Amino acid sequence: MRSIFKKSLGLILVSGLLLAAVFNGKNYLFSSRVDIQLTQESPVKKLLQAKIQELSNEYHDIAYHIKEDVACRLAQNTCVCLADKKTFHLPYSELLFPRVWSHNLGAAFLESHPDPEDIKRHRAQEYSSFWRRSYSPADLLIINEANSPLQYPTQGVEVRPLKTIIIPGLGLKEEARSNHMVYVKATLGTFDVAATVDSVSVKGVGENYMTLSSPLLSALNRQLQFVTYTNTVFHPKTADTVQFSTEGHKAFFTIKIGHQIVPKLYYTGQQTEYNISALVTIATKTFLRYDKLNDLISSVRQYYPSVTIVIADDNEHPQKVTGPYIEHYTMPFGKGWFAGRNLALSQVSTKYVLWADDDFIFTANTKLEKMVDILEKTTLDLVGGAVREVTGYTATYLHTISVEEGGEEGDCLHIRNGFHHVIDGFPKCVVTDAVINFFMGRTDKLREVGFNPRLARKAHLEFFIDALGSLHIGSCSDVIVNHASKIILPWSKTDSQKAYEKFRYSSTSSDADLHNEVFYYRNRFKCMTSH
Repeated sequence: MRSIFKKSLGLILVSGLLLAAVFNGKNYLFSSRVDIQLTQESPVKKLLQAKIQELSNEYHDIAYHIKEDVACRLAQNTCVCLADKKTFHLPYSELLFPRVWSHNLGAAFLESHPDPEDIKRHRAQEYSSFWRRSYSPADLLIINEANSPLQYPTQGVEVRPLKTIIIPGLGLKEEARSNHMVYVKATLGTFDVAATVDSVSVKGVGENYMTLSSPLLSALNRQLQFVTYTNTVFHPKTADTVQFSTEGHKAFFTIKIGHQIVPKLYYTGQQTEYNISALVTIATKTFLRYDKLNDLISSVRQYYPSVTIVIADDNEHPQKVTGPYIEHYTMPFGKGWFAGRNLALSQVSTKYVLWADDDFIFTANTKLEKMVDILEKTTLDLVGGAVREVTGYTATYLHTISVEEGGEEGDCLHIRNGFHHVIDGFPKCVVTDAVINFFMGRTDKLREVGFNPRLARKAHLEFFIDALGSLHIGSCSDVIVNHASKIILPWSKTDSQKAYEKFRYSSTSSDADLHNEVFYYRNRFKCMTSH
């Protein structure tokens, strides 16, 4: 009797727990399930690729003549990294006429690794996972065939995840016949109609395949104005490829699926001119150069007395750095250059952040207002300035960066001196891909890219390579900061200066191996060329 009572009590408790789960909206047992695993190519993609191949095979019997000067600029299926040949030897010829050098990253990294085949296999797996994770159906190439009677949106259709929209612009333009029929097909959602029209038959309501037909073309077109799409597979940012068809004709268009981008706005108060203290934080990293750091702070205070300065410090024996609007953060000893940038950037609360080395000196030419102005008035995310040496030489360190597709072995990285074009309205400013170590950027955009903390002693262009495709970058040569003198007589060097040079400028094989690994494995480059 007791065992029966216990079993009954157990059933009551289990039932109660299940009911509680249902009423609390946490019943996973009866919830619909969707597959969000990384999958191979979708049937829609294969169908589109087959259609494009079919179209490209038309007119194959018609002769053509290749224009070499144009064809040579087209992307190839593979890429190579070739160095310039050295044609003459003159004093300072490398400075006056810099040659392009090349470096085989694959050979350099793999020859020092104990199991190169294992590395290559893992690299391929990681890249495959990355590609499938970052791919969107909105990237699919879609070609509209000529003389199609189908009318549909070509772009601009968006739906929030798991929400419903009316698909705008659907229509059928064809001659009168006994019956007119179209169908729509999707992968990540279902179709319905927000209203019904007499004389129109609708089949497949609530499914991912729906047909609409009517003997009256006008009635069918009216019904198409009420066709809805409901997203059924949650994803914060993706797209669905919709097939819209009638007899003898197929068309495809994409519906973007995603949350609305949440803005990050900065209130800087009412102002008639730029309030640099409210808009900009200066960030720097220091190591064994407290004298230089104090000179930087003093020079900043001459022109911007209330701007916040954030300092990342990885000295072995940190010294206190205090003062108004100073934030000093210590790190483990020798943590490194890019780790310090990440720490400093993480503490910035203003709209913009200015990066300055700890041995820079502000002058009357260091006009941060000019940097803020171009960032406020253009689509740039980051703008660099110029650094003037004690000799009077001023550098902006402009580089263009491009990546050429290279197949299974990896891509080719090409770095060149120069810029893309001058910015209209800002004659001293240009668009480029990399700038010098004196730049101002949108804080949130810089955080999105970040700095690889493994690069501890020597790193600069690596950040801009990671930012390629993410940041819109410019440079203005009329915003100038001075560089503290590096001319020091050997017998006058302090112990601190000697220690700094040992850490900063000594090069080991492990440093080279790390950079080869970053480029070859992390960024998937097989080779690189540069000036």
